[in-house]
Amino acid sequence: MEPVEINEDGVQLRPWREADADAVHRACQDPDIQRWTTVPRPYLTEHAHGFVTTLSGRAWAQGTGAPFAVCDPSTGELLGSCGLISVSDTGTGEIGYWTAPWARGRGVTVRAARAVARWSFDTLGLRRLIWQAEVGNHASRLVALRAGFRIDGRLRQADPAPDGSADGWIGSLLPGEVPEPGSTGPAGPGTLAARRAAVFGRPQPTLFATAAAGELRLRPMEERDLDAVVETCRDPESIRWTTVPDPYERADAQWYRGFGTEAWARGEAGCFVLADPDDRYAGSIDLRLSPADPLLADVGFMTAPAARGHGFMTAALAALSVWGITTLGLARVEWKSNVGNTASRRVAEKAGFAFEGTARGGVQHRGERADVWVAALLAEDLT
Repeated sequence: MEPVEINEDGVQLRPWREADADAVHRACQDPDIQRWTTVPRPYLTEHAHGFVTTLSGRAWAQGTGAPFAVCDPSTGELLGSCGLISVSDTGTGEIGYWTAPWARGRGVTVRAARAVARWSFDTLGLRRLIWQAEVGNHASRLVALRAGFRIDGRLRQADPAPDGSADGWIGSLLPGEVPEPGSTGPAGPGTLAARRAAVFGRPQPTLFATAAAGELRLRPMEERDLDAVVETCRDPESIRWTTVPDPYERADAQWYRGFGTEAWARGEAGCFVLADPDDRYAGSIDLRLSPADPLLADVGFMTAPAARGHGFMTAALAALSVWGITTLGLARVEWKSNVGNTASRRVAEKAGFAFEGTARGGVQHRGERADVWVAALLAEDLT
């Protein structure tokens, strides 16, 4: 395959040159590039030189890939990398890209990815492009969406991954689906997808709430919380009203800690520990996004026995719900609890949730269908 140059929509894509090595080396010192790509770590000058002089040329010559340097057409400055990292005999190519730290926030890689996709279909005659990224790489996912890719699902134990095996997202793009140059396209700035990519693409935050006893923290679960989690989940009231395993073991708490980390990476939930004014475990509270309705989420919580009766969970629920509405753009936060769980209902109502009624057989609870109370907090309730 002969190397080509593409000029489109304010970016220049050209074959790599030996003179690019210093800029590639500088870009690949970036923690995000090292975190989410398979570049060597540490990334040395010889790695950059080998890539621009040998590896990239070999891919073109053998027809196994089409790596481009993404540059500013007026200054020649290197802005990133984008191209086909593989081309199969069956007409499928896989796109890969990174953006230099100094070029981010300008839509450079979106425009480059669209240009590569259009060239792949119109000139190479490929029938499909695929995109893959490790789950949690929301910046790459957002670029793929804006370039027209449809996210098809998740691959368990995808390969390769920087630190071994990890779950990956996969998407596909077909001829005729590439947005036109200059168009905003799907998931553009200001959309819900862009908003949530900015949130879930960063580490899970610590939120704050205020109770009569002082300031509370909502933070990710830590190793030091596990014993208190086990104690809480072995409490008769927790077993009665929730679906925690019974008996509850430390391995269950460790599993749930990992689940919270993975759910945040996927952009599906925020699982928080409620910490008292001394930063001790006082309960758990989750905000889970609906897979069917992007503007809906539900909440679930449990309070440690020693922390009950102090208004901690009411403050935490109010703070988390407001964060979900104002930061994630939710329209409705929904609370459900088995009929008879008056303590949970009092927490929800004190936090501003409006009681809406009873859903008969609304949940599966320990092998049986159970009636549940339903209440909700709406975005307009905050105005």
